[in-house]
Amino acid sequence: MPIISNSKYRPLLLLSNKHINTITPSLFRKVNVEYQRERIFTPDNDFIDLDFSDKGNNKVVLILHGLEGSSRSSNVKGIVKICNLNNYDSVVLNFRGCSGEPNNLLSAYHSGKTDDIDLVVKHLHKRYYSISIIGFSLGGNAMLKYLGEQLPSVQHI
Repeated sequence: MPIISNSKYRPLLLLSNKHINTITPSLFRKVNVEYQRERIFTPDNDFIDLDFSDKGNNKVVLILHGLEGSSRSSNVKGIVKICNLNNYDSVVLNFRGCSGEPNNLLSAYHSGKTDDIDLVVKHLHKRYYSISIIGFSLGGNAMLKYLGEQLPSVQHI
């Protein structure tokens, strides 16, 4: 990664505080994304809702939201838009209980629960040539755990 030793960037005076600079996008950033919802059923008689932003590509980015997030979160919609602009379909895995509808089971999602991610990846593999994963916060932790679990079975080409 390059090191920028001397930058000419200067933020606006009102946005020079790092906390305000972090909060401002969540308050004022509006990204419109249209999803097509697909529900897949799990082996434990529950379901996972996937929200697709399908642009007809053969590669997809699986997006994992953070704690109490969903496909409606502004940071998720922002990355969906960026992926679509770069010729990737996007699918957001709404963790159980986060899709706007209560799940059948009284279990909660957490960063160690990777069996749902595995189920979704296998489901996507039927449709897409290439699958990339992006995770935000808790979703990033779950992604890292999932990839670590899959590493022994990955075949290098």
